[in-house]
Amino acid sequence: MSLLDDIALEARIAARGLADYMSGGAVRLGVTGLSRAGKTVFITSLVHNLTRGGKLPVFRVQAEGRLLRASLDPQPDDHVARFAYEDHLAALTGGAAGADARRWPNSTTEEAELRLTIEYERVEGWRAGPAKLHVDIFDYPGEWLLDLPLLTKSYAQWSRETLEASAIAARAPLAAQWRGFLTTLDPAAAAREEDARKAAALFTDYLRAARDERFALSTLPPGRFLLPGHLRDSPLLTFTPLSIPDGGEIIEGSLAAMMERRYESYKSHVVKPFFVNHFARLDRQIVLVDALAALNSGPTAVRDLETALADVLMAFRAGSSTLLSRIFRPRIDRILFAATKADHLHHTSHDKLEAILRTLVARAIARAESLGGSIDVIALAAARATREASVKQGRDQLDAIVGVPLAGERVNGETFDGRAEVAIFPGELPDDPKLVFRGDGLATRDEDADFRFVKFRPPVARLDGAGAPEPLPQIRLDRALEFLLGDRLR
Repeated sequence: MSLLDDIALEARIAARGLADYMSGGAVRLGVTGLSRAGKTVFITSLVHNLTRGGKLPVFRVQAEGRLLRASLDPQPDDHVARFAYEDHLAALTGGAAGADARRWPNSTTEEAELRLTIEYERVEGWRAGPAKLHVDIFDYPGEWLLDLPLLTKSYAQWSRETLEASAIAARAPLAAQWRGFLTTLDPAAAAREEDARKAAALFTDYLRAARDERFALSTLPPGRFLLPGHLRDSPLLTFTPLSIPDGGEIIEGSLAAMMERRYESYKSHVVKPFFVNHFARLDRQIVLVDALAALNSGPTAVRDLETALADVLMAFRAGSSTLLSRIFRPRIDRILFAATKADHLHHTSHDKLEAILRTLVARAIARAESLGGSIDVIALAAARATREASVKQGRDQLDAIVGVPLAGERVNGETFDGRAEVAIFPGELPDDPKLVFRGDGLATRDEDADFRFVKFRPPVARLDGAGAPEPLPQIRLDRALEFLLGDRLR
């Protein structure tokens, strides 16, 4: 970006920061994660547990008896879609259709917002007494977060990095058709729309294939190519990397010039507005991570996830939040990385899952802490789909988890119908988290390796006397809440 662009961007951020500060009494909590990490389930369970009096013993304001009530209020930003809490809760519990209709909600494809108001008793100093805290929850796809580093990259640099990444062993077969088509194009030739459209379509196919569960690769910007929304078929999404020599001149009117122009337009009309209007206004952030999917796919996916998480934190302007910084340059001063789906493991592996995620974000943690930010790592399950049991096998007692696998899930050659409850032996994660990078941390897997960590249906919700679902069962949600909000509820 040019100096004038930087100044204009800072001015817009300052204006939004001042407006947010003047509104007072609110925390903007960003909830994000890469595809299928469980963002929608996390927000739904958080709101349901707080508004319905769920047991959250580590959340101090509740443990100390100071939590009076929590309720939903109209959100502050009328131009942002409301998070469809009621619809998502109905999906998880089955709603009026009953428990047999329960399912996991649809994934996040656009930004959404929800305001949760927490009424509580203050205990600190002259401010002691009844108080309110508005928690503005902002939900957005993690793929959009990976777009933010594009603001500092030229088209030539992005092209070079993307082409180099597509050539590594895990990606090369997935990118073969797209890269093959690129060899038929001359970046210096006259721009032709049909070439741009075909190249962009093949590039999108490659990104989509890399994200598939079998590969679980994570570093896939531009994010709107996978989640286009209303931009589908727009020229903003009709570009692709091209092979441009270092220092090579991009000729006006050429295919490379058209691609460069559309890349810069994507940054100006998609990435920058998201940064100014939403991302730069966040106070707290949780990044949800489906580490089990990467473990299922092997060491390459694990290393790719590590790179993606490092890129994620580079996007955050982590650091201490002071009065002036909140007005003129908001800073995210608390970031929580959460490994989701801990209920797919026995509790004896929960700390090991945490250790694996901590290893994955070690570089990110070091950078955030050097800037004064507070960062933590946790393994959690926002909606616990299993319970634990001990099953006898011969003379041994084995630790198992019990739940209803999704229809079509397979283990040891058996395919489940999505109705019967079964006991699963999920195996144990390694004591040394670094082993997962080398590929020798898990037992040798059979042809059903993709389903070593089985995916389960949501739990059957218990109903209260009025027929409403009781708080969703969870694992360590209270610890997440204490880290993200506890200091603002003293």
